[in-house]
Parts: sequence; structure tokens; C-alpha cells
Amino acid sequence: MHSPSEAAAVPLTSPVTNGTFCPQSKRRFVLIAAVLASALGFIDGSILAIATPAIRVNLGASLAEAQWISNAYALTLSALILAGGAAGDRFGLRRAFVAGIALFIVASLACALAPNAVVLIAFRAVQGIGAAIMVPGSLAIIAKAYPKKERGRAIGIWAAASALTTALGPVLGGFVLSAFGDGIWRAIFAINLPLGLISIYLLLAKVPADAPTEKRSLDLGGAGLATLAFGALAYGLTSMSASGEGHMAGPSIAAGVVLLAVFIVFELRQREPMIDLSLFRVGAFAGANVATFFLYFALSANLFYLPMLLIAGWGLSTAEVGFIFLPLSASIALLSGPVGQLSDRIGPRFPIACGSLVVAFAFAGLALLTHAGIHNFWTGTFPLMALMGLGMALVVSPLSTAIMTAVEDKDTGAASGINNAVSRIGGLIAVAAMGSLAAWVYANALDGNATPGVPGFGEPATAGLAPAVDAARLAASDTAFSVVSSVTALLCLLAAVIAWTTISGERLPWSRRVENPQG
Repeated sequence: MHSPSEAAAVPLTSPVTNGTFCPQSKRRFVLIAAVLASALGFIDGSILAIATPAIRVNLGASLAEAQWISNAYALTLSALILAGGAAGDRFGLRRAFVAGIALFIVASLACALAPNAVVLIAFRAVQGIGAAIMVPGSLAIIAKAYPKKERGRAIGIWAAASALTTALGPVLGGFVLSAFGDGIWRAIFAINLPLGLISIYLLLAKVPADAPTEKRSLDLGGAGLATLAFGALAYGLTSMSASGEGHMAGPSIAAGVVLLAVFIVFELRQREPMIDLSLFRVGAFAGANVATFFLYFALSANLFYLPMLLIAGWGLSTAEVGFIFLPLSASIALLSGPVGQLSDRIGPRFPIACGSLVVAFAFAGLALLTHAGIHNFWTGTFPLMALMGLGMALVVSPLSTAIMTAVEDKDTGAASGINNAVSRIGGLIAVAAMGSLAAWVYANALDGNATPGVPGFGEPATAGLAPAVDAARLAASDTAFSVVSSVTALLCLLAAVIAWTTISGERLPWSRRVENPQG
């Protein structure tokens, strides 16, 4: 809600200026607010993987609860992000963007104060709703505020700042967690409050309101069905690793599949569907999205469970482990431009297939390393993460090009939104499914050493654990993660094959690439 002074200072709808809603003198405030808002999601997502062992210790969370601390956010974000993008068109980008940021920071504060894992999971879901409005609004408001001739530079600054945040966030977070102990994880969520308030202030006090562009339907029915469908699937997959809830896995997965079918039928009958399913009739578009799902499934599984192994299993400090995200962010930031230019010249098929193969080799290397029980972080794990970062840098920009050039100009916005949602759904299913697989392999690997005092997979060892039992726990942890990495390596290999057989290898006469460092 605006104060009377703010309403007087900033008109509700400004006149169009040079093809935009925002005067030149105000555009820098739009860019700063968008960068800060993007930082909220990046800091929250990347540091959470590093902080998960600390959260488990501090709140006494099980593996299944740790999975849902990640997945509650991913579920609502992935299911609602397309409706969130439509909200900006329907109500005005500034209004929707501010609403998304406000909901996100209120939920973040509640997460910081959560007394137990269940409350934290609930407010993580609310955070995801805020992010579903905030994330698409961040880039969209820049595009609407800047004229075409200045838009590329503004988006480039936004993308570079986002990549920098993603790269440095886990490193700084790791040092803070190491220096101040497990309880400091709450500050990860609390830092969102000042960043979000600055963004809201800039948007309300310095930026004029834009007029809604069209009365688009939000398709809340489709969004609700998608949430229920993917929620049931994720719950069923996660239940496999939860003691006492394994009997719910089958019925939940079956319910998820049925609800997914209902969602598809519902969308096909909608006049303004959340997802235009007819786009999947285009072979290149469908293939690129399948490759996206497999790649981001693999990426999310490794980036969620590898820190858990290194911190809780190997006993490394969070300060060290924070560096594993650095090669990915740095490679994408430095190489996306040149790789994008290459894909414009030779077509996106070769870079995507080649990059997918490089990522597959990196994850296969992690599988071999952990299977052999080699605990060398800087000479073993870190170089493989750097190789993975190189592979993803080869994929990200050409994949956006493949998505955008597979459809007609009028469908590029919808295509980009669908691909964004697909990548997040891949992460959601990965954390649920691979956690259950890791827990099952871990339990079987322990065999006779599964005494009541042995912690679960990804749970830090308790003091006084017998050396032989602790050695068995470490070996079982390595085996469990090795299986996860092996599966994800195969999926990346499959992504390479799909990309090569479905995506065009022709040289592109133009580029419709959209940089999306948020995956």
C-alpha cells in the first residue's frame, strides 16, 4: 500500500517515454531493484545447500524433512511461475513485482524464526509463491523500462550481477557458517529483509507505475492442479526415504500421475492456458525441454547432495564446501556470451550435445571418485566441479537459443516461461527421487553396522561413534552418493543424445537468445 506522499510523488501510471513506461532518469532504480530482488533468490537457493547439514543439526530434521525444506520452495515456484508471469501483464509489472518481493521477504523472516522443520517447510512454500511472482518480474520490468537500443546492456548488467551473486553467495555463506556455528543459518533468510525493503522502496518511491498490458487469465485452476500433481509426485518419491511413511510412496506417486493427466486435459480445454501444450508438437522445442529436464535434474541432485556428503560425511568445513558453486557461476558468466555467438554461427545442437557430454563426464568422475573412497577435495572434487561448470556454460546459452528459435516470434515468451518451469520441475523431482535412492543405498551398504547410534545419510556423525562404525558410515555415504552421480551421469548422456537427434544443427541467421542465469 502506498503512503499519501508516495502516491503524490509517483503517478499511478506514467506516460510512455521513448517506447517505455519509465523516464531515463528513473531507469537505474529499476535495474538496481531488479538486481537486488534477483539476489534474494540466488543467495537463498545456493547457500541453502551448504547450510542444510547445519539446519538438520539445529532443528533435528530428518533426511525427508531436509528434502522438503528444498522442495517446498521448488514446488510452489515451479508450479506457479507461469501464473506469476501473467500477473505482471494483468496487474502491471511494478505492482506485481513489489507484491512478490514483499511476500518473499515476509516468508523469509518467518523462515529465520522457524522453531522446527515443519514450520520452516511451510514458510518455504510461501517463499516459493512470492518467488513465482518475483522471478519473472525481475527481467520483465527491465525489458519494459528500457528502450530496445538500451535493453541488451541493461540485461547484461543484470545477468552479470546475478552471476556474481550466485558465485560469491555460497563462498561467503560458507565462511559465515564456519565462523559462527550451526545456528547462524537463520541469517541466510534474515538477510533477505534489508535487500527486499531496499528494492521495494526504490520501486515505490523512485519508479513510476506501468499500465497493465493485457487482461490475461491467471489460470489459477491449472496452477492448483500443477501444484497438487507435482506435490504428490514429490511426496511419494520422498516417502521412500522416510521411515514409517514408505507405504505412502506408491499411492502418492499414482495420485500424482493421475493429477498430471487431469492437468494436461484441463490445459487443453482452457481458452488461455497456463502452458500452451501445442508448442510440444514442435520436435525441436520438445527435445530441448526434455534435455533441459534431464540436465537440471542431474545438476540439482548433485548440488544438493554433494555438500551434504562433503560436510556431514567427509567432515569438511562449510567454508571449503562453499567453493564448489564457484566454477559453475564463473563459467556461465564468462563463457555464455562467446558460446552464444558460436551457437549463432553453427547452430545450438553441437554446443548443447557437447556440453551435456562434458557434464556427464564430470558426474561420472564424481561417481568413480566417491566409489573409490578418495576424499581429495581440491585435487579431486573441485576440478570435476570445474569441468561440470564448463559443460553447463556450453549448454545454457545455446539451450535458450534452441528454445526461442524453435517457435514463432509470438510464442517466444511462453516458450521461455515453459523452459524455466521445466528446469525447476527437474530439480524438484531430482531432490525427491535421488534422496530416496541415496537413503536406500546407504542403508543397504551399512548392512550389519546399522546400529541405533549410526546417523542417516547426510546427517553429521554423533560424538563418540566407534571408529569401525564411523568408517562404515563414511563408506556407505560414499557409495550412496556414487550411485546418485552415476544415475545423473547417464541422464546427461541421454540429454546429449536427445539434443543431437532433435535440435537443429543449422546456422542461425539471427539470435533470439534470452540469458537466464536462474536456470
